[in-house]
Amino acid sequence: SDLKNSAYHAAMHAGYVQTMNANSGLYRALLALKNSWFTLKLGAWVLALALSPSSYTPARWRTLAWHMHLSTWQVLGWFSALAALLSLVLIRIVLVTALSYGLSQYALQMVVRVLIIELIPLCAAMFVALRASLSASHLPYPTRARAPAIDPSTLTTQLMPRAVADAFAVVTLALVSSTLVLILTYLSQYGLSPWGLSGFTRTVGQVFSPSVSMSLILKILFFSWAVAIIPMAASWLNPQASGRMQPGSTLLFLVLFVLEAGFLAIKYI
Repeated sequence: SDLKNSAYHAAMHAGYVQTMNANSGLYRALLALKNSWFTLKLGAWVLALALSPSSYTPARWRTLAWHMHLSTWQVLGWFSALAALLSLVLIRIVLVTALSYGLSQYALQMVVRVLIIELIPLCAAMFVALRASLSASHLPYPTRARAPAIDPSTLTTQLMPRAVADAFAVVTLALVSSTLVLILTYLSQYGLSPWGLSGFTRTVGQVFSPSVSMSLILKILFFSWAVAIIPMAASWLNPQASGRMQPGSTLLFLVLFVLEAGFLAIKYI
């Protein structure tokens, strides 16, 4: 009798634990959906404010300029130099390898497709995201885990300038680095001679077809939106998170890689 009772209680306990685990998984899924919806709403609010001329009063312009100075101007020089150095190494490897296999006519297209279209935007987004995640945040987040309704004044004066500055940093670093890569590619292949300019521009123009150009613009915009919104929304939803990394950093890097894989799939499959 005691053995039957013990087996019965053990079975009931196992069923209870299994039910709790199922409920816990369901709760986590619902919470993830709720947080994702909040992130989308926050992104839509910030985008609407960023596109509204009434948001840019003189005081807000000063706040926005300060955030842009921190996120873009302070790192533009040495990030561009680092990107140029690494790109120059890759350019030389591609040119020498293509020449050794008799495929030098495809080397320029490969450099443009790999560096400018794929690597430079992703590296710029990850750099801005990593720098923002490691910096101290002074935004007025709530003191509880679940975020209340966002105050419009806080959204306009605090959240919007920082989001716009982070998005601007991604776009600026990607454009400046891509321009430097084009210049270095021309110098590596033709030197200081101006006679290769017509062939160089024709080849680059063949790479940047309308569909490829639109895909690149959309990818940079999506990257900048993700970098600007996801960590901000995660910090608002989970202000008590501890650690050196900003809340949402793991999700942000996952979203960046998913976006990159999605654009690659659309382009080449």
